[in-house]
Amino acid sequence: MNERGPEGFNVPAVEAWIGECVECLDPPFQWTRLEGGHSNLTYRLDSADGTTAVIRRPPQGPLLPKAHDMSREWALISALGPTAVPVPRALGFCETPDVTGAWFYVMGWVEASPLYNAEDTIHRVPKTQRVAMARDFFGVLASLHKLAPDDIGLGDLAKKDGYVARQLSTWYRSWTASADTAQFDDPRVHRLKDFFAKHMPQQGPARVVHGDYGLHNCLIGRDARVAAVVDWEIATLGDPLADLAYALNPWPEQLSDEEVDLSSATSADGFPSRSELAQHYADLTGANLEQLEYYVGFNGWKSAAILQGVYARYQQGNKSAEGADLVALRSRIGRSLDFAERAVHRYEMASTGKQR
Repeated sequence: MNERGPEGFNVPAVEAWIGECVECLDPPFQWTRLEGGHSNLTYRLDSADGTTAVIRRPPQGPLLPKAHDMSREWALISALGPTAVPVPRALGFCETPDVTGAWFYVMGWVEASPLYNAEDTIHRVPKTQRVAMARDFFGVLASLHKLAPDDIGLGDLAKKDGYVARQLSTWYRSWTASADTAQFDDPRVHRLKDFFAKHMPQQGPARVVHGDYGLHNCLIGRDARVAAVVDWEIATLGDPLADLAYALNPWPEQLSDEEVDLSSATSADGFPSRSELAQHYADLTGANLEQLEYYVGFNGWKSAAILQGVYARYQQGNKSAEGADLVALRSRIGRSLDFAERAVHRYEMASTGKQR
């Protein structure tokens, strides 16, 4: 915490609200910024009695419509708490902006850590446990996708049909809305958007999709298993294969692949291949993977749009750029589009083979 206090939080007002509305927490707290993401403002709260929790609110400044929706995150962790999908305990939700200028929620602390890069993986996950960790990572995603939204009270979370079409529209709108601020555009974004619209697969039964499922949003425990899935702000109802493809994107088929980011958490030695992990998911869910490359390409494109939105917030000054490598962030946008183009090429080649 800096000398001005935690960014975006009126500490006296927030602690008074927690003292009144969250029975298991007793203010005052020591506030510690939880770093790693580029988005919502997240702090660890430690009380004098040794109790620990986490508080989250949206970033400051103008936001895109429906972005950084705290009520959505709250609804997801509340509904998933009793299921096989591990999430932090839901403790309290404040929808009175007068308290600190935005909605926020408080959740339980989970003694585990995300994996942001190869160094994290090497230090926290022994090589002998990496196969089990990777399989558990996709097993948790399979558990999420096997849940019928209506059965867990999330049937009204969003529209159930047309997921890819909605995502295509949402993230293309995000890209175009942020392009001027980011001072960056790429013609491939527009060309790929037209391709995905033309070749869109038919969607199966809607499921809860996380939208940003990765090791950066999973807390990995000492046993190398997923202790909790976090950051549900863009979760919705839709096509589980799109969620699977997004989760698969960082996992290489083999470490010698040209698309491997050697700094990524999945680049460490000892993990199964992307195809093995996709098949593991299919074995657990019964999913048909024939059109998986379409979804892989689409989600590479979507990743570029997400990263460009983050880059634009830095450029606009809504997010402190201290310690951020903006050159590397901009480079990641281009690499995501390269990745999408390669997947589209594989999809087209496979489609041509079937036609023959």
